[in-house]
This record gives sequence, structure tokens and C-alpha cells, in this order.
Amino acid sequence: MKRRHFLSTSALAGSWSLLAPHASAQGANGKLRVAVVGVKGRGGSHIKAVISHPRATLAALCDVDPSQLERKQKELAKSNIKVETFTDYRKLCESKDIDAITIATCNHTHTLIALTAAAHGKHAYVEKPVSHNIWEGRKLAEGQEEYGVIIAHGFQRRSETCWEEAFAWAKEGHIGKLTLARGFCYKPRRPIGKVSEAQEAPKGVDYNLWSGPRKVMPIMRKQFHYDWHWQSPYGNGDLGNQGPHQLDVCRWALGDPMRLPPRALSIGGRFGYDDDGDTANTQILYLDAKPAPILFEVRGLPSKRLDWKQGMDKFNGVGIGNVIEYEGGTISGGHSANCVAKDKDGKELKKFTGGQNHIHNWIDACFSGKQRALHSAENGHLSAALAHFGTHSLTLGKATSAEEITAAIKDNPKVTEAFGRMSEHLAANGLKNINPGLGVPLTIDPRTEKFIGNFADQANALDREHYRDEFKLPNA
Repeated sequence: MKRRHFLSTSALAGSWSLLAPHASAQGANGKLRVAVVGVKGRGGSHIKAVISHPRATLAALCDVDPSQLERKQKELAKSNIKVETFTDYRKLCESKDIDAITIATCNHTHTLIALTAAAHGKHAYVEKPVSHNIWEGRKLAEGQEEYGVIIAHGFQRRSETCWEEAFAWAKEGHIGKLTLARGFCYKPRRPIGKVSEAQEAPKGVDYNLWSGPRKVMPIMRKQFHYDWHWQSPYGNGDLGNQGPHQLDVCRWALGDPMRLPPRALSIGGRFGYDDDGDTANTQILYLDAKPAPILFEVRGLPSKRLDWKQGMDKFNGVGIGNVIEYEGGTISGGHSANCVAKDKDGKELKKFTGGQNHIHNWIDACFSGKQRALHSAENGHLSAALAHFGTHSLTLGKATSAEEITAAIKDNPKVTEAFGRMSEHLAANGLKNINPGLGVPLTIDPRTEKFIGNFADQANALDREHYRDEFKLPNA
């Protein structure tokens, strides 16, 4: 048996020791010397978490943009914190003065940087999504075992005791059998604008290094930083940006199945504006999972009239979060350390609250050499892969009339209901008589994580993407 399957089915599945002899768990003064890669945005939270852990020291920063490095270095100096700086993650990973790294870079480099660090015996914490496609996510999970280091994912809900307690309570049978795991990302996303010609990278940025495994392509967006999220070579849209957090909760509700569901279908598109983004801002993803299906929805437009002052839609009070449905009620919560169980009539049954610092849990695991399975690279991979599954379905689909879509999904009442609400949402924004993208129904072999059946060749080719020789995965 492969070790990952043994661990998931044995008494050791809760936690295991996998620290290799060459993986360092402490540096100078008995502290874990941590470097943060990607210091803008989410990287700032990583820095705060590392500084606040009593057994860790912030030893270095790495960012492809030297101006961001200088800004953050000056900020830290005001608190008498001195750090080494790197612009090339490869040089950082070679450093013998670093024990572990956190990664808050662009999605298309998450797995690459984590595996490069692991290959040098360094522990890694990888922001969501841990991968840009299914194939490289599996490589990340394999790398944790191969290199014997601690690799953790950035799904913070896994360190929030409220959800763990809620699902344990539900498992006791208080609200019956699980019937559907819903996730939502109703998050405002304004257009990113449209340029008429290629833009220059910010001064000092090595664009070849920023591009990493992807081909070096013209920069066709006004804002170099962040707006890559909505361009598919680098980002994954909101299905793969915010979505993996809530898809992870869906998997958790299902009991953390250690294989992907066999079938997926997605519907949606980018509506309401014409900009340089190419990822969906309105989307439905249906996953034929066991013991219950998963239904996820993305809405980036406001509730009506394309007027951002109108706010965003909600489903049963949830805009960004989950509604997990059972025969006798629901467990619902937002993107926070709180959730609540209600009966079928909406009466509150029990509240759950509480959480821990997710990065602190990773640091603790680096010292102990033991990691809970729910924090592992494999769990991170499987939850991120659900989003990639849906993206591939929609990418391979085509614009289709609402009438044809309704006919195509008529045998699935859950998808039909979600599509009906999506159509009403678009109409409320003045978007009538449009043809959403109807994704192709995709089937994957859960054992090999390869697509099979109709559209298999196209989906497998889409998933492997492009990896330049200079930036191939170490274990590929």
C-alpha cells in the first residue's frame, strides 16, 4: 500500500511523524528560523504570525519586487527586527540559515516554491490554493512524503475548533444524515480595466522570475500585483481563490474523503463588464461526491443594477461561507471562527466558536515532527483540486442558451435550483438573454487523478499546463 493510503485508513490517520533526518526543526538559539516569501498582502499576516510565535524568529524576506522588500524591511526595522532579503526564492531555499518558509506568492508558483524548499530540507507553509492544477497538487502531496518535511496548507478553518466540534456533534446524529454540502463566495469583484497595449513590469521586478513555470507573456493588465488572480495562467479566479476555503469545509463535512469525487460539472462565465480578466465572476460547481454531493457558487457582481452600493446577495444569511445541509437541519457559518446548527425550521440548536493560529500550528508541527492529517499537504491538495476540477469543466465548455442549459441539467434538481437563482441574479443586474458557459461533464479516476471518458484528452492536457525547463518541479 502507498503510505498515504495507509495513513488515511489506519489508527495513525490523526497525526504522524515524518520528519526526515536532514530536515531542520530549529536554528540559532533553539528557534525555528522562518522566511516569508511574498510580502505584499497576505504575506503581511504571515510575518505577524511568525513574529508572535515564541519559538520562531523571522529570519528573512523574499519577494520578486525589490520595492516591496524595502518597504517591509523598513517597517520591521522600526521594531528592531532585522531580516535578510532575497529576490530569488531559489537562493533563499539554498540558504543554510533558514529552516522553514511560508509562501504567499502568485498561485502559479505556490507548489513550485514549496517543493523547492522541501527538496532543500526546509518545512513549508503554502497559501491557498496550494496548487494551480490537480497534477502539481498531487506532486506537492508526494513531495511531503518524499522529502520528509512538514508541508501545511493555508486553509485556516482547519485550525478553528468550531468547525471540528460542529462536525463531530453532527456525526453523533443530532440532525440526521448529511444530504448536501454547500459553499458560497458572494464577494464583490469590480472590473480590473482593459489596456490597449502590453504594460511594463514594476521597476526592478525580474519578470522572467515572476513568470516562473509559465511562458513569458505580455503583461495585459493595469495593476501588476493582485489582478493576476483573474488571469488564468497565474490565478484561478474566485473559484480557486476564495473558493478553496469553503470547498475545504465541504470536504471536511463529508469526512475528508482521501480521493477526489469522480464527476464534476460547472456553469458560468464573466459577466457585467469587459476587462482583461478571463476567469469566471459568476459560477456554479457541482461535484458528485460521497457521502453527499458538493454545490459551490461564485457571485462577484452586486445584488442588483450593477450598483456596488446595493451590497451582495446571501443564501440563508451566508455570503462567504458554508451551509451544510442534513435531514434534520443545517450547520452554517461564514469565513470566521463561528458556526451554528439549526433545525429544519431555522431554530438554533447549538453554537460553536473558537479557533487557533493556523501558522502557529504549523510551527509547532515543525518542532514536534508530527502533523495532524487535516493540516497536511494531501488535504490541501484535495480541497484545492475540487476548484481545479470545476475550472476545467467550464474552460472546455461553450456558451449555451439558458433554455438549453435548463434542459441539460433537468435531472439534477440541486443544480437546476442553483442555476435558476443564478439567472435571477444576472437578470437583477440587467443581464438578460445572455448565454452562460455550460461546462462539459468531466470524469476523473479517483485513484490516478487522471481524466477518463469524454473530453479526457483535453482535460488532461489542460491540467498539465506549461512548465519551462528552468522552473520544473523538483520531483516531476
